Amino acid sequence: MTFTPIVRDILSKYESDNPGTKANLARMLTHGQLGGTGKMIILPVDQGFEHGPARSFAVNPDAYDPHYHYQLAIDAGLSAYAAPLGMLEAGAATFAGQIPTILKVNSSNSWATGVNQAVTGTVDDALRLGCAAIGFTIYPGADDVFEMMEEIQELSAEAKAVGLATVIWSYPRGGKLSKNGELALDVGAYAAHIAALLGAHVIKVKLPTAHIEQADAQRSYEGRDFAAQADRVRHVVQSCFSGRRIVVFSGGAAKGADAVYQDARDIRDGGGNGSIIGRNTFQRPRQEALDMLARLVRIYKGEE
Repeated sequence: MTFTPIVRDILSKYESDNPGTKANLARMLTHGQLGGTGKMIILPVDQGFEHGPARSFAVNPDAYDPHYHYQLAIDAGLSAYAAPLGMLEAGAATFAGQIPTILKVNSSNSWATGVNQAVTGTVDDALRLGCAAIGFTIYPGADDVFEMMEEIQELSAEAKAVGLATVIWSYPRGGKLSKNGELALDVGAYAAHIAALLGAHVIKVKLPTAHIEQADAQRSYEGRDFAAQADRVRHVVQSCFSGRRIVVFSGGAAKGADAVYQDARDIRDGGGNGSIIGRNTFQRPRQEALDMLARLVRIYKGEE
């Protein structure tokens, strides 16, 4: 465990939390190759729910096995591994204590026509499995977002009461948002702020474009240049209580390695806390994924 002044400073910004919750945040912040740096890389494997097993794992058949993902996260020295209930249960005993885990407690699938997710796990499940945190997706903009907010309010209060941290995936979608608007800078910053207001300890959002979606927000962005991705990251971090909350950015759809590395540099330079990256690692051959993750660690350490 690498308990550094950086980690101590981050924990000090969570002023209402009990020692158990802070200890679990510290577990993630001090684990692995980035332990103590204030940066994190988290492996999320919830894509089987969201996209189906073939779309997620056929390109690398070893990834059908839940043990593969546990071992990948451990061997790469990552900060945490996030997955739905069944994935964690399938390796919980074999890998107990070897890496902090996050139970993703709601999920959807690619056939649903509504923009919502079902609750698929509980705080009791997270405790039983030794998790450091629960994870939950909200869709700001969706017609059902208020229901999702009420669900995470209840789950987060329950988690905090027993010393677990809360990670919120905040993905704008639905309602009056255009497709371009889902990744717009103003919308992404708003979504991140909503997650902070809901009490998230760790906020997961997508990297935003320079597009401004909301007509009412245009004036607030006039005269400001957000052409550089690092500056857009900085604005999202600012929207999370001026950096008082941990903000990690999604790796998104599969892309070339150079784009993955540039995203990490921009996240680092913009003051983000790191990456939560799934398909861009586990859909690659194992050694290629390990090499990629090792380079991402070096980037977040400022070594390249």
